[in-house]
Amino acid sequence: MDTKYDIDTSIDTSAGRPIVYVRTVKADDLPQEMRAQLGGRETLYAVHSTEGERLALVADRKMAYFLARQNDMEPVAVH
Repeated sequence: MDTKYDIDTSIDTSAGRPIVYVRTVKADDLPQEMRAQLGGRETLYAVHSTEGERLALVADRKMAYFLARQNDMEPVAVH
């Protein structure tokens, strides 16, 4: 059972779509010019590539998942 496999974790093999990560972002962690546009929101949701690049920043979790799926990506929650 010590056989090593080269697994590409950036692809969801069941759907054949790239995995993206959805995580919460506190408004306080964003630059001031972005916070000024939030209309009082304290939390946003970011969609990240497996390399850590932020692809999108949206108002709610449901929108983050919808956005990922509409772009043929498989969203996964990050805690």
